[in-house]
Parts: sequence; C-alpha cells; structure tokens
Amino acid sequence: MLDEAVPATPLGRPRPAPPPPRPWRARLYRWDLKASPYLYVAPFFLCFLAFGLFPLLYTGWVSLHSVDLQTSDQMQWRGFDNYTRLLHDDLFWNALRNTVTVGLLSTVPQLLMALGLAHLLNYRLRGRGFFRIAMLAPYATSIAAATLVFTLLFGRDYGMVNWLLGNLGLGHVDWEGGTWTSQIAVSTIVTWRWTGYNALIYLAAMQAVPHDLYEAAALDGANRWQQFRHVTVPTIRPTILFTVVVSGIGATQLFGEPLLFGGGATGHSGGSAHQYQTLGLYLYDQGWYAFHLGRAAAVAWAMLLILLAIGALNLALVRIRRSRNGG
Repeated sequence: MLDEAVPATPLGRPRPAPPPPRPWRARLYRWDLKASPYLYVAPFFLCFLAFGLFPLLYTGWVSLHSVDLQTSDQMQWRGFDNYTRLLHDDLFWNALRNTVTVGLLSTVPQLLMALGLAHLLNYRLRGRGFFRIAMLAPYATSIAAATLVFTLLFGRDYGMVNWLLGNLGLGHVDWEGGTWTSQIAVSTIVTWRWTGYNALIYLAAMQAVPHDLYEAAALDGANRWQQFRHVTVPTIRPTILFTVVVSGIGATQLFGEPLLFGGGATGHSGGSAHQYQTLGLYLYDQGWYAFHLGRAAAVAWAMLLILLAIGALNLALVRIRRSRNGG
C-alpha cells in the first residue's frame, strides 16, 4: 500500500510535517483541565473555612469553658456545665417561648398576606411592575430605620397607633410594657419587612403553574377563589413549605428588631421584665452585658440545634409528601 502523498504548497514544494507536541505542554493541558475547576471554587471554600467553619467550631470549644469578656484569654474548662445551666435557666426558656411566640405572630400573617398579594399580582393588573417593585421596598429598607419608625408609631404617649385607638374610644396601650403587646409590635415590624419578599417568591411559583389547569378548572365551573384553593395552593405547596421553613429560621435568629424596639436602656434584655427577649437578645445579653462568653456560646449552639431540628422537620415533610405522591 502506497504512503499518502504529502500535500504540496502552491509553488509545488512538499509542505513540511507539523512538529510533534511537546510532552510538557500535554501535561500542562491535562493539569489545567483537572485542576481548574477546583481553583475556581477554592475561594469560596477558603472563605467558608475562615469565616464559617472555624468560628462555628471555635464557638463550640468556647461553650465548654468559662470565659469572661474582659479576660477572654483566660479559659477554664467546664465541660457541659454551660449547657446544663441553660436547662435550669428560666430566662433561657422565657427567651425560647418569646422566640416561638414572635415567630408565630409574624410568620402566619406574613405568609397569608404574601399569598394573597401574589394571587392578585398573578392576574393582569395595571401597574403590576410598580407594585412588584413597591413590595420590595420594605425588604430593602434598613432594619434600624424601619424599627425606629415603628417605635414612634407604637409610642405610649404620642404614638399614632394610640392616637387612632383614642379616636375610636379605646384607651392607650403601653405597647412596650406588656408581654403580648410588645410581641405584637415586634411581629408587626417583621411582617412589614418580609411580606413583599415572600409575595414575590409566591408570584414566581404561581407563574410556573400551567395555564391548562386553570382553563380546565374554569370549564368545570370553578370561580377564582376555587381555582386558588384547588389549583394554585396545591401546586405551589413545596414553595409554601420552603417559605415556612425559612421564616422559622429567621424567627429563631431575630435580633435587630427587638433590640432597637426597646432602645439602649432595655433593648438588650427584651424589656424591663424580659417580655420580648428572644434567643438572639438572650445571647447578646449574656455575652456583652453579663460578660459570660462561655454561656453565650452555649446559647449559640443551642440555637444551631434548633435550626437543625427545623431543617430535619422540613426534610421529613418533603419525604412524606414524596412517598404519598408515589416517589
């Protein structure tokens, strides 16, 4: 069999064969192909190790010691004494109850209103773009600015809310002094800030619902309310579950709103009688006012365990739903 002829140049001379690839270039190419993905994601993992995993592990180590804020370099081993102390601390259980109460008072109305607003915006309305942007305005507002405004609104002597109650013939309410009133006031701030954000999440989920389902329901004689109950809500149920879990996590970490609502005098303690002290405020009070960093670290890890329990509950609910739907 004859060898293939080397292609000739335009002048009739044979074209020279290309040089063989150098071995070091081939190795460099293989190394670049394998190592480049890891180099791209390395900054994230380095930041996570420095600002996420290390503080988490170090907080767990501090929680096993008795540490004073003023002499933080002196640590005395205590084992699980800080955790057992939490189990017998009435202020910890009070903060846990307040966290659950404020979470329910803010999460339930917030998600119900967000679901209704998203349902309205899902239809063809004039100025839908304006309303969508307007709903994000509370979320983009600073926590400090929003809380200070609501603190003035719920003022005991000159607040607008008490002014409205007085015009209706009702007495003035000491919103900060009472247990339920203070928790309702703090929950109102949280609801105002996060309702629009959750509404846009629901709106995105509703727009993914096939229109054929609505057309079939309309042919069966279902009105808009029936379509919402029997078509929209069952279809976006995973999104609703997601917002419930995320709102529960946010309620567990609630800190800025109750701190600024009480001001500098009683904000860190959640009121004069700890009536709206959340777990975040209790941690702050133990670490930066009582100077017990070990106890504050134990509270932080207790909050982490609560968040892990919420995540495990979400996972269990998702698996139950999948098993009922046949996998």
